[in-house]
Amino acid sequence: MAKKLLKAGIIVSSMTMLSRILGLLRDIVVANIMGAGAAADVFFFANKIPNFLRRLFAEGAFAQAFIPVLTEVHEQANQNKTKDFVAKVSGTLGILVFITAIVGVLGSSVLTALFGMGWYIAYLNDEPVGAKFELASLLLKITFPYIFFISLTGFAGAILNTLNKFAVAAFTPVLLNISIIACAYFLADSFSEPAFALAWGVFIGGVVQLLFQLPFLHRAGLLVKPKWGWQDPNVIKVRTLMIPALFGVSVSQINLLLDTLIASFLMTGSISWLYYSNRLLEFPLGLFGIAIATVILPTLSRNHVQSKNIDFSKNLDWALRLIACMGVPAAAALFILAMPLMLVIFQRGEFTVDTAYMASLSLMAYTTGLLSFMLVKIFAPAFYSRQDTKTPVRYGIMTMAANMFFNLVLAIPFGYVGLALATAISGTLNALLLYRKLSQLGVYHISKDTWFYLGKVVLATVLMSSVLLWSMPAFDFAESSFATRLKGLATLIALGLLTYSISAFVLGIRPKDFISQAKA
Repeated sequence: MAKKLLKAGIIVSSMTMLSRILGLLRDIVVANIMGAGAAADVFFFANKIPNFLRRLFAEGAFAQAFIPVLTEVHEQANQNKTKDFVAKVSGTLGILVFITAIVGVLGSSVLTALFGMGWYIAYLNDEPVGAKFELASLLLKITFPYIFFISLTGFAGAILNTLNKFAVAAFTPVLLNISIIACAYFLADSFSEPAFALAWGVFIGGVVQLLFQLPFLHRAGLLVKPKWGWQDPNVIKVRTLMIPALFGVSVSQINLLLDTLIASFLMTGSISWLYYSNRLLEFPLGLFGIAIATVILPTLSRNHVQSKNIDFSKNLDWALRLIACMGVPAAAALFILAMPLMLVIFQRGEFTVDTAYMASLSLMAYTTGLLSFMLVKIFAPAFYSRQDTKTPVRYGIMTMAANMFFNLVLAIPFGYVGLALATAISGTLNALLLYRKLSQLGVYHISKDTWFYLGKVVLATVLMSSVLLWSMPAFDFAESSFATRLKGLATLIALGLLTYSISAFVLGIRPKDFISQAKA
């Protein structure tokens, strides 16, 4: 089972890497077309709201509530009952998100005024910035239906993940990136504002992702006719678990949305700088944190259903070690190489050196919370696999309140960088609260061996960071050509990987540790 779990993690991580690479290519295209100007701010805003709802319905609360119940039904019932359960959940979810999509399209102006209040106030006062409000309202009408398609896509992916078929769901986001890139390339010149081409790319991407999943669902024997099942006992269980999970599992996304609200009052470019830096943060977060969380939830759910408490704890320990091994050095490298990364990946066209510098500052602030964001991805599923959604909600409320407090305190002296730092601090608070509760419940304690292991990871990371900092002055990224920048960045990354790998090996960290620890 350990090898299967690690293999599943590698598959999801590989597919996620492909998605993230195409995501970066997509962002390069966007940066080249729009840079960090007003139109870029508006597109990122119009894309962020449906993307936020996607995290809640498709990848966040719904998956965390649905997978444990589906696992329970699948383990205890026959195939016909499983099909009936899937049919009722798909029908109920489909109708709800369809209504949500319609309301979002019709109320796009209200949503824009609510989450882009700074633009709305400028619009009421006939200020030039008010044009952002009008453009955002139009773009949101195009991007908001994405929530319908991606929610059903997430539903299909959750079913496949429960059946240990992880590759399909992990590959699916690639199609969204391809859609946006294709629309940017072929349609941008057809609109007076290129942002409309990108918005249609989001819409088309949602349709394509859903259609891609259906044949695999059919092959698994679970492509069934949807039907309304609001009062079905198992559907009631899912929605009972989902309602609090809507908040608890998506605290970081709510925080990012609140950042957007506050950033709309800051200087033009603030939303874009936060977006570009968050995109680079999402690369290791998706590659390691989300990938491990994806494969660990069905396993933890089975451990809980089968009352294998020791295996439950060991699997959490396995996830913690793997995330720390990858996440700690990734955070350090992102912090040190923030400016070179921004220059190499984005700096072209409308994305200037100054834009790269501004975005690198918020990236450095975000990286201070990267490990915490990853830990939340595995600690929260520990509760949801036990069908406990209320505990994370209490901490989610505390975390969001803390984030708002730090936003207000840090945004005054540090602007948009303060918003990124506040998100990192609140993420760390969330991770600490979740772990403390797991420990109090006796569900999971970090063992002495794991603490010792974490110490070795930190030491290897310090050695890697020292080498990178010592080597950085040899490269002039600000004034050099793209080829020179790329060569310099590749050299630093290779040097960092080599230093960390050698240091970890000398300190006794071995790949076999991740194969032997996980349990069925």
